[in-house]
Amino acid sequence: MHGDICGVLGELEREKRTGVLRVGGDGAFHVDRGAVVRAESRHAPGPADLPGGPDPELPALLAMFDAAYFLLGSAAEPVFTEGPRRGRPTRVTVATLVHEQRRRRARLDAAWPDGRVDAAPVVPVRRVRRQRVILTGVQAEILLNADGRRTPARLARDLGRTAFGCLLAVRGLAAASLVRTDPPDAPAAAPAEIPAEWAPPDHALLDRLRTALVELG
Repeated sequence: MHGDICGVLGELEREKRTGVLRVGGDGAFHVDRGAVVRAESRHAPGPADLPGGPDPELPALLAMFDAAYFLLGSAAEPVFTEGPRRGRPTRVTVATLVHEQRRRRARLDAAWPDGRVDAAPVVPVRRVRRQRVILTGVQAEILLNADGRRTPARLARDLGRTAFGCLLAVRGLAAASLVRTDPPDAPAAAPAEIPAEWAPPDHALLDRLRTALVELG
């Protein structure tokens, strides 16, 4: 099965298929009877890299949405392989993943409109113009640990932070001229509507996820 990643996931959901949708060498979605139960990306930390906290399911949930953000934006060709169900993970609709990916992209673009800083090594600017800048805890942590070689995703893994939290922090640092950037590219086109035949977004799950992101930030 080949095609657009979101479209393929929607088709798998409608057909209640079980298996693995690989997105080139970027990672994969694990699907159980149409629901996404796990996602992994080479650009995002895994559950073992994130702090646990009081909710034992939270690291897996945060890791899934981190990975989905990168995978849904990948240009690689998705290929589905039928397979058995694995484990007893959280079940997430495709619309929920797409809804959250779009929300994250909008927040990132509002902070700094150029996505090239997401994949570039974080290089602090040591001499800045006179200004008062109030840093978040994540931003301070990134500036203390940035070595000019590690990308935001690599720093997220090493610091035990979510990839999205680090991306948002770095874009804020870019807006404050505290990390090296190139001139911004033109803004991206607006995303297409979510097809009506997909299962609806799980807003309770999204609220839980956003609360966790605020607490970690």
